[in-house]
Amino acid sequence: MKDVNPDRVFIFDTTLRDGEQSPGFHLDANSKLRIARQLEKLGVDVIEAGFPISSPGDFEACRRIAREIRGATVTALARAVKEDIDAVWGAIKEAENPQIHIVLSVSDVHINRKLGMSREQVLKRGAEMVAYARTLCDNVEYSPEDAGRADIDYLVETVETMIAAGANVINIPDTTGYCLPYEFGEIVRRAIKDARGSDKALFSVHCHNDLGLAVANTLAAISAGARRVECTVNGIGERAGNTSLEEIVMLLNVRQAKLGLECGVNTTEITRTSRLVSELTGTPVQPNKAVVGANAFAHASGIHQDGVLKDRLNYEIMKPEDVGLSDSRIVLTARSGRHAFHHRLGRLGITLTDGNDDAAWQRFLQLADTKKEVTDEDLRKIAAMSETNGHEGNGHPPVTDQLNDHNHVADTLRHLIFG
Repeated sequence: MKDVNPDRVFIFDTTLRDGEQSPGFHLDANSKLRIARQLEKLGVDVIEAGFPISSPGDFEACRRIAREIRGATVTALARAVKEDIDAVWGAIKEAENPQIHIVLSVSDVHINRKLGMSREQVLKRGAEMVAYARTLCDNVEYSPEDAGRADIDYLVETVETMIAAGANVINIPDTTGYCLPYEFGEIVRRAIKDARGSDKALFSVHCHNDLGLAVANTLAAISAGARRVECTVNGIGERAGNTSLEEIVMLLNVRQAKLGLECGVNTTEITRTSRLVSELTGTPVQPNKAVVGANAFAHASGIHQDGVLKDRLNYEIMKPEDVGLSDSRIVLTARSGRHAFHHRLGRLGITLTDGNDDAAWQRFLQLADTKKEVTDEDLRKIAAMSETNGHEGNGHPPVTDQLNDHNHVADTLRHLIFG
């Protein structure tokens, strides 16, 4: 496609359309507008606002987003049906940069078992609807659904037919999350290389995560020449979800020197965006989720804590500040070492006097064996106890000398700290 920087990857966010299709999710018009405003701050290139024909509420949500959002392209989804396309145009025509997005199946599984049509009929309908959409809007995207399971020659024929009909964005979806990365990369490569007129279109990809390969497949597609990525915040979406926006963006960011690619997302807004989507959908992010999970920048192992405290590069390949967090988190557990223990005491402004360090450390270990995490308040109490009676000769022998077994240690220390 002319006038497109070959090193630029465009981010198409479909949180408000495919993301909201997650089972049990619902976003009203006000919630959608709040997320759209945050996506604008995040700097995504395209916001897919919804599926206007599906309900009056979604039509109105799309229209409100189109009227307010500036800078990003605003699109919405239509089946290859005139009424759907009219609904999309009615909803988004006031956008600064509107786009109509049309979807129609391309795999034989879908053509035979879902549509009950022939390949020729599908091609004819798709081309007619693309041509109709172009009479309304200069920017039309065509998605051959289930491309990951389609006959590659028929997919190539579909792509060139839709480009000839007027589509200037072609999206290649792995709708069922079926492909392996090398397979999907080859599908995208063939579509770009073999379809006549492919230089007139921007190629996009839309991957689902049924086998946990959405981000890997997206990266393979980018390597094959795709330059637009359809993704969602927190990876939400149908079934197991979509390509995770935060993961693909930070992958491009962290490995920029190797990949030689860039995108326009303001990464410092990632955490804020993730938390807003989580709040409005009522769905917490799993703790070990890459980039935005609660544990993404948390360290609990003593070996890791020691390494991070010496230099964050030892275990962190990106800075928490890069995604909008203030700092890494050192989690004090039974696996923590003295370095982390003293680091946290120092952050709390606590200095132990000579001779009381070992007593405090032993109390910490005893308590850590009884709970998931030792908190700052626990540390303050441990330090206070150690300063009061932590060493020999003050009339109060250390706790470890008073107790004989682990259960007694746990019960007694809990009583000493919590009363």
